[in-house]
Amino acid sequence: MTGPGRAASVPLAAPAASANPFRILRRHRSYRIFWIGQTLSLVGSWMQTMAVGWLALDLSNSAFIVGLVASIGALPIVLFGMHAGALVDRGNRFRIVQATQAVFLVQAGVLWLVTLSGQVTSASLLILQFVQGLASAVEIPARQSMVIQLVGRDDLQPAIALNSSGFNLARVVGPAIGGAVIGSLGIAWCFGLNAASFGAVLLGLARISSTELLAPPAGTPPTGAVDDAGTRGARRATLPQVLRDTTASAADGLRYLLRPGHARDLLALVTVGAVFGGPYLTLLPVVARDQLGLDAGGYGGMLATVGVGGLLAALLVAGPISHRPRKGGVLMSAAIAFPLLLLAFAYTRHVLLAYLLLFCSGLAMIMWNALSNGMLQLMVEERYRGRLMAFYALVFVGLSQALGSLGIGVVAGLIGAPAAIACCAVVLLAASLVTMRRASFWRRV
Repeated sequence: MTGPGRAASVPLAAPAASANPFRILRRHRSYRIFWIGQTLSLVGSWMQTMAVGWLALDLSNSAFIVGLVASIGALPIVLFGMHAGALVDRGNRFRIVQATQAVFLVQAGVLWLVTLSGQVTSASLLILQFVQGLASAVEIPARQSMVIQLVGRDDLQPAIALNSSGFNLARVVGPAIGGAVIGSLGIAWCFGLNAASFGAVLLGLARISSTELLAPPAGTPPTGAVDDAGTRGARRATLPQVLRDTTASAADGLRYLLRPGHARDLLALVTVGAVFGGPYLTLLPVVARDQLGLDAGGYGGMLATVGVGGLLAALLVAGPISHRPRKGGVLMSAAIAFPLLLLAFAYTRHVLLAYLLLFCSGLAMIMWNALSNGMLQLMVEERYRGRLMAFYALVFVGLSQALGSLGIGVVAGLIGAPAAIACCAVVLLAASLVTMRRASFWRRV
């Protein structure tokens, strides 16, 4: 493939002989170490995500502040995400991941200390979330674009799906543990345990030798070389030159991704889904307490239920669905089912029905996300992979939280959480139906 408009000319990864979704853990030692450490750390991260949402609600008693806290960490990704992607395309992705994981450890440790000492405020919570966002702006594209060096091109789609399975396994376990920790030790210890969990990632990365990483596919410019935007490597440049170079490289990446074609069509749908679909999770503390009458443990159970559905979806994508030569139909089915499930969830007042709808919405959401991620990575040229994943992070983390979470918090403050979720679901459903009618990528990939 030579561009996003010619995605159909390149077949997706060849199906493996086994439908076992965990087969690549046996096949690739370095990926196995990375996946185990990352999954353990994500358990802590989900404990922190749950605790931050509940803490923001306790401190402010405001749906708007809950949305603001969720969105502030995404602001650096919006502002600097594409620059970070340009640096990732020209740097050592493995070392970047190591450095940013260390920053996450420090951030969680500080949050633990200020909460344990009773000094935490809404303002300090916002500042620490912003610091986390700065590190995430670089870490997300580095980590996701590094996967191909751990498993190779043929195992990329199932590896991405298995990453989603680890994410959703952590979403199941993390909030459940978090609810128990809040009840027994206090909310601060969710942050302390998360800080400790980052040690699992750093220890795992320390066990991976740089010689185990596969060489980047052909077409990847080496660090320090002249790239497609006519810029030079950051190692030999001053800071102003680095900023000019990364800006030019980021702009070139945007031009590439926004060319007419299958990649742009899929990215457009992904963007609408991220802005109007994902932010419903921001309002789960409000729905849990005010609509369903649940406590922190019940809220953790709701997050865990979404995670169970997502875990099943990820295992299906990594296993049986990875054998399908055409996955676009599955993707579009999930893109339509997800907003319909959100619309039903918005107005239910029955706890068991709410849990069932959350399970199904988690399944549809992660199946859509995992398939989109894998398809997009196979649609673009290797030299743009870091910028693609930076744009993906900008959409799924940046716009979803900075715009989507803040927006849904504002709307919920005006018309209530159920109506806000329902409005987002209607917009997303309309976008999915329009895409299904006008775009052709889902019939070809």
